[in-house]
Amino acid sequence: MAIISNAVTIADAGAFSVGLGSMVLIKTLTASSSATLTFVNGASSVVLNSTYPIYKFEFIGIHPQTDNVDFSFNLSVDTGSNYNVSKTSTNFASFHDEGDGDAGLGYESSLDLANGTGEQIIYHNTGNDNDQAASGELFLYNPSSTAFVKHFMATSNDPQHSNVTANHFVGGYGNTTSAIDGIRFKFDSGNIDSGIIKLYGIKDS
Repeated sequence: MAIISNAVTIADAGAFSVGLGSMVLIKTLTASSSATLTFVNGASSVVLNSTYPIYKFEFIGIHPQTDNVDFSFNLSVDTGSNYNVSKTSTNFASFHDEGDGDAGLGYESSLDLANGTGEQIIYHNTGNDNDQAASGELFLYNPSSTAFVKHFMATSNDPQHSNVTANHFVGGYGNTTSAIDGIRFKFDSGNIDSGIIKLYGIKDS
């Protein structure tokens, strides 16, 4: 829709060089019993380079095939040939169960990485009941930098297998000065039965 100013459609007249809004949808992936969901720069119309200084991944209704599993990501510097970037991270979570019998807030040191190349857990112990699916978001900052480490932050909510809702917070960095050009999402066991992950670029930031 054009913007009207004194009866002139200034948007249509070329007054703006870019679209309104700061977040641009790049790619949507839909899981269907998928072992992994991956975004690699230059593959299948994915942009993950210096075009945007911040990238946002939204995961929506991620339902695992297997009960009581952990959802994670890993990073690549070689367009997806390997997902093994060293990462250092910290985690905490709040939780509350359906029966109102238990609740809390705490640091989850077991989910941390200390310059480790393994999977970075975003949320864990997710249930696979028919009505259970997790959602959240992950931000990746300046992945194309060849000078600095690559910061990431994630928050999510998942229904755990024990009928507990858990709100997870993860922050850290990929300890590399190489450009990040790929990211992979997966469960630690079984497939991603269903769900959507959207990749956005955030411009002018």
